[in-house]
Amino acid sequence: MEFLRVAKRRSFLSEVIYILLNLALAGAVLGAVVATGTPWLAIALVLLSKWRVLAVRPRFWLAHIETNTVDLLTSVGLVLLMYLAGQSGSRAALAVQIVLAVLYALWLLVLKPRGKRVYVVLQAAVAIVVATMALASLSYSWSSSIVVIVMWVIGYASARHVLSAYSEPNVRLLSLIWGFVFAEIGWLCFHWMIAYTLPFAAGLKLPQMTIIAIALSFLAERVYGSYAKHDKVQASDILLPLLLSLGIIAVLVLFFNNAAIGAS
Repeated sequence: MEFLRVAKRRSFLSEVIYILLNLALAGAVLGAVVATGTPWLAIALVLLSKWRVLAVRPRFWLAHIETNTVDLLTSVGLVLLMYLAGQSGSRAALAVQIVLAVLYALWLLVLKPRGKRVYVVLQAAVAIVVATMALASLSYSWSSSIVVIVMWVIGYASARHVLSAYSEPNVRLLSLIWGFVFAEIGWLCFHWMIAYTLPFAAGLKLPQMTIIAIALSFLAERVYGSYAKHDKVQASDILLPLLLSLGIIAVLVLFFNNAAIGAS
């Protein structure tokens, strides 16, 4: 019985330390962005926090990197969004940065540790939204090749993350295919980049690329979920997601493609 009490105390203590370390990381990232006015120190802190990814034999590095790419995309993406908010020069910039730091803490403590399928899908969705928002906001002066490569990484990592929750045997092949879909989205949107101003978030904009990517990803997940459940795609399972996703994309392309709508 005494051993059980000690084990419980150690477990509670480790949980407290885990929470405090993650809160400290979120605070340090915010402080680094605000103090330096650049994202580089904060990104270095994020990378240092992932040291356990490489704390294994080299032959396991690739697998660990692939498993943690969604977390890395979200973390670096949030750092870049903090930086972009700070560049707006708005009075609300610091408030937006603090909100993003809180969201980062919630990611680390609430969403990221969960392994249930619905949470895994949500993790991938968050990574897509955050990473594509940051990429679209920073890539206007980059080469299109860089945007295409980064979009491929986002697509590959998010697909792999979701498919792993379904125990799909052909995870890598399907993830590669979805990465190429994202790469195509990146190439098209790079040449036709439209983003909508977010009135409540100084310095941040919502790109069409993000909306299109998340809509198609939602549809793809529903199609695969139907196939995984029934060994075939049931029309009743995908009809509403299909209409919703294609409807959103059609409305964006046909009616919200004017620069007068807060686009850049």
